[in-house]
Amino acid sequence: MTINKKFIDQFVGVTTKAALASSYLVGKKDKMAADKAAVDSMRSELNKIQMNGQVVIGEGVLDEAPLLYTGELLGTKNGPNFDIAVDPVEGTNFVANNLPGGITVLAIAEKGNLFNAPETYMSKIATGKIDDGLIDLDFSLEKNIKNLSEFNNKSISSLTVCIMDRPRHKKIIDDLKKLKVNIKLITDGDVLGAIYVSDPKYEIDMFLGIGGGPEGVLAAAALDAYDCHFQGRFIFDNEKDIKEANLMGITDLNKKYDLNEIVKGDSIFCATGITTSEVLNGIMFDKDKYISETLVTHKSSNYKKIVKKISSLNE
Repeated sequence: MTINKKFIDQFVGVTTKAALASSYLVGKKDKMAADKAAVDSMRSELNKIQMNGQVVIGEGVLDEAPLLYTGELLGTKNGPNFDIAVDPVEGTNFVANNLPGGITVLAIAEKGNLFNAPETYMSKIATGKIDDGLIDLDFSLEKNIKNLSEFNNKSISSLTVCIMDRPRHKKIIDDLKKLKVNIKLITDGDVLGAIYVSDPKYEIDMFLGIGGGPEGVLAAAALDAYDCHFQGRFIFDNEKDIKEANLMGITDLNKKYDLNEIVKGDSIFCATGITTSEVLNGIMFDKDKYISETLVTHKSSNYKKIVKKISSLNE
């Protein structure tokens, strides 16, 4: 089954308007308000779409998130059944402090085809298109780097790895330095970090490290249409998370998930820039109009492009 192409423009409209709503709070030092503006807009726009949508990755469980909570039903209730994953603002700190990399993110798949990820951390590794079995979370860092170097016909010292600048990654970063690999450190933005491997123009050969599980699913959805390699393993290190995982039907707590297990079948992914990054320009204003940029993928039609829209502020 494929998702009708008519939905592409509709979901681009959802992330565009959410990015616009959040953009009014850029630099205002209030990340909660920036997130809430995007959440309110996104929910309102999703409810206009002719679909039976259910949030599988949202702002949290019902008692923590009054809107866009996991399990919430969205849409007009007539139309196809979709799983919906959202991150209304990835990089709330970027938006609050007017730094590069704030985006609003949405992914959809047919019912039952998007992994319902627990709110735990996930070990992740992503690269461009590679041969099966070449890169694996169970391999040593050195083996993964050497394999990628040989596959890409590049010296190790000309490879670049993107990783979040976190104390938990100190050993990986130290090991990368010993291998003389180039390192791109990011302070936030797990989804955007993974998107770098989708196109050689970003000059990132690998993304790895530990980040949010829900963001891992969104990253996988982004990379799906590019035929990239993505692998993730959830980290369950306390009883509460283990119990929640069991309730979700996750019994093998050490399982590695490949991309095709996280996103099955057809999918649409949209990410709209709020503040400018290397991938997307942020929202810009021009008199009574605003200009947006959205990275859009639709797997079944092999549609992947950055859509630039000029919209009226009075819409």
